[in-house]
Amino acid sequence: MAQQQAREGRLRPARRLTLAEDVYESIKTLVMDHILPPGERVNIDALARELDVSPTPVREALARLEADGLVRKRPLSGYTTTPLLSRAEFDDLFDVRLLLEGATAGRAATHATAVQRQRISAEAGASIDVEAGDGYRRHATFTTLDATFHDLIAEAAGSPLLRDSITRLHSHLHLHRLYFPPNGAPDTTIEHQRIADAIIAGDSRAAADAMRAHLTAARERHLPAFDRLRAPEAPHGSA
Repeated sequence: MAQQQAREGRLRPARRLTLAEDVYESIKTLVMDHILPPGERVNIDALARELDVSPTPVREALARLEADGLVRKRPLSGYTTTPLLSRAEFDDLFDVRLLLEGATAGRAATHATAVQRQRISAEAGASIDVEAGDGYRRHATFTTLDATFHDLIAEAAGSPLLRDSITRLHSHLHLHRLYFPPNGAPDTTIEHQRIADAIIAGDSRAAADAMRAHLTAARERHLPAFDRLRAPEAPHGSA
């Protein structure tokens, strides 16, 4: 009953003017908030009824979420939500990001065009404050802007293969599904600005160092997720 009430609080009938996008965002929110728990089978017909749409846009949304790494499709069994990152996977993700994104920031400092430097600067200065509310919708804007900043740098590096490798990690979605640091936005803004300043100055070494420092700090901000996952659940009805 509690899960159903939480589900209803995050699920709303899809708006017809933006049907495909709205269905995608609605189902993504259910996955990010664990209303569709990790490892659970996804019932397409039930979702279609709850969203008041046909099964077609639900299937389209699930295909996009599969590309995001948030659901998996298995032959004869349909879609299931993916498990949360394990500690080993978490560490591996950040090790790979440190290698790829550190090098990417260094390349961006020497390869970025004037327009790309301007866009990186503007994105670093964009407000990424966490909004009021509950669950994923509270920090969806932060997640999007954070991902956009990193993608702009990957684009400016001038290597489509490197950019594609970083994009395929879908690191922001996986990390913020695992745990969202409640007070991380101000620190992230400062760290992004340092990266942007180095890229604008054309300082390859400083840009790479700033990116690695940012990712190292982000790793520390997400570590409490594993303490939370290890903690025993409180009995029903407790404060």
